[in-house]
Parts: sequence; C-alpha cells; structure tokens
Amino acid sequence: MGINDVKIRVLATGICGTDLHIYDWDAWASATIPIGLTIGHEFVGEVVAMGSNVVDVAMGQIVSGEGHVVCGRCRNCLAGRRHLCAHTLGVGVNRSGAFAEFIVLPMTNIWQHSAGVPHDVAAIFDPFGNAVHTALAFPVLGEDVLVTGAGPIGIMAAAVAKHAGARHVVISDPNPYRRALAEKVGVRYAFDPREKTLKWVMQELNMHEGFDVGLEMSGNPSAFRDMLGAMSHGGKIAMLGIPSEEIAIDWNTVIFNQLTLRGIYGREMYETWYKMTVMLESGLDISGVITHRLNWKNYEEGFRAMSSGNSGKVILDWTDVS
Repeated sequence: MGINDVKIRVLATGICGTDLHIYDWDAWASATIPIGLTIGHEFVGEVVAMGSNVVDVAMGQIVSGEGHVVCGRCRNCLAGRRHLCAHTLGVGVNRSGAFAEFIVLPMTNIWQHSAGVPHDVAAIFDPFGNAVHTALAFPVLGEDVLVTGAGPIGIMAAAVAKHAGARHVVISDPNPYRRALAEKVGVRYAFDPREKTLKWVMQELNMHEGFDVGLEMSGNPSAFRDMLGAMSHGGKIAMLGIPSEEIAIDWNTVIFNQLTLRGIYGREMYETWYKMTVMLESGLDISGVITHRLNWKNYEEGFRAMSSGNSGKVILDWTDVS
C-alpha cells in the first residue's frame, strides 16, 4: 500500500464473464493473464488502512472500487475523461484483483457506498455500471427501447431504461431461464427471437416506426443485424456486447436510416457511479438479478452456474476466510 492507496478487506465478490473466460483459460485469457495473478474485480469491502495522502476515506467505510486504474496524465485523463484513458490497467486482469482477503487500490478508484445499499448489490456495482452506462448513453424518456441479450448486464440495462422513463422496453434472448429472470426484475416483454420476429413484437405493442434506442448486449451477429433492421429512422444503438467474430452488416441501413452506433466500455468515471447510487435511492431494485450466493470456498460451483447459462449474478461471500 502506497501513500495514495486504500486497503480494503473484501466482504463479497461477484463472478464476471471476464472471470469465466479466465477460469476456462481460453485463447484471450492465456494470451492476457499472467500466471499467478489474483483475479476478480466485482467486490464490496471494508476500509482497514489507508496511505498518508488519503484524507476523505474513513476507517470501516463500506466501499467498492472502479475496476479501471488509469494513468491520470494522458489527454483524456487530464480533461476529466478518465474512462477513455488509453493506458488503463484492469483490476483482476492486469493487476491484482479482489478474489482475496484484501485488495489495495488508489484512492481515486474508491467509491463510498450510501447507507442502506445491501452488500450483495454493492458487490456488483461494476457490472451494474456497465448496464447504466449503456442504458443511459442516449435519452430514453418516452422512447421505445430494444435490448438484445438477457444476460445479467442486459437485464439490468433494461431495468434502468424502464426506471428512466422508457415507454416500451423489450428484451430478446433464446434462453428461457434468462427471459424469466428478466421478467422477475420487471422487464415486461421478454421474447425468444427464434419464435417471434421483431416485426411481430412491434405489431403486438402497436409500434409503427421502429425502436428509438437499441442496447446491444449479446455480441451475437444475428441479434445485431435484427436490431439494425428494427430501428426507427434516426435511431441510436449503444453496443456493449463483445462479438467473438467479425460482424458483417448492411451499411446502407445505417446510412440511409441515419442510425447512430456508439461503443460502450466500462463506466464513466464517476458520473455512472453517481447515477447508480441515486437510482437505487429512488427505487430501482436490481437484487432480483442475483441468483446464487455462495461461500468463496465453493467458487467452482459458482463458475459452473455461470457456465450453465441458468444463472444471473453469482455472489461469493468472503467474510469467513479461515
């Protein structure tokens, strides 16, 4: 721990899709992750020590950490656009992570939670932030929103869009477990794209001009192409899903329909974190997306649940490290 750092006792962590890639040791993980690195970046914990330069964090404070550690000196960092830092180091990817008794982070990466935020919800502020960043990339008040991919982040993004005033929020996914989970969290229209077309869905909802905002969370080429064809003229698409292959699209659709495509990565530091907190305070409930709560020693069961597709967020409890 340096003079600008905070030491945190980890209380709970979430298993991320990135962690699953590392656990499976796929081509990306084997080329990226140094052997012996402590992984994990979704967490909540208690401040137990701090460097001499840290003056605004209290001992015992319940905190989470922004998982992107930035350089602080590049053009974007100096302009306050830290989420665009080209020299970002990922917690649990490029530097030691949170699947441990303690984690040390720079004081600029610490988020102090408001009283009343449950620990398991605080543990998933990182992916919740991805959802908020994506869902609020464009104005959604009064708009019709299409979400492709009902993974945990897609479900949370749909819930955020509804909370922010969207008229219709539709989510598509072939997995019946994930569709049911989306409905549990309050998404009113979840459908199987193998059984219904978007044209059919729009007819059911009495929509005439297509979706105003698209949130592409799946990385699936077919889902993205279907979304492009269902957007209204001038529609806007925020893309968080990472494709496993190159995607060919009809660019005439984008050009002649004047669509806007925006890539999303991580969270805006720290505007997204602020919005997360105040939305929870104003009644947004994302706790339903958490489906498994396990002791950290049972991490293999947690990863199996993640791999099965029949899960939402998986929380590991680290309060007992004996």
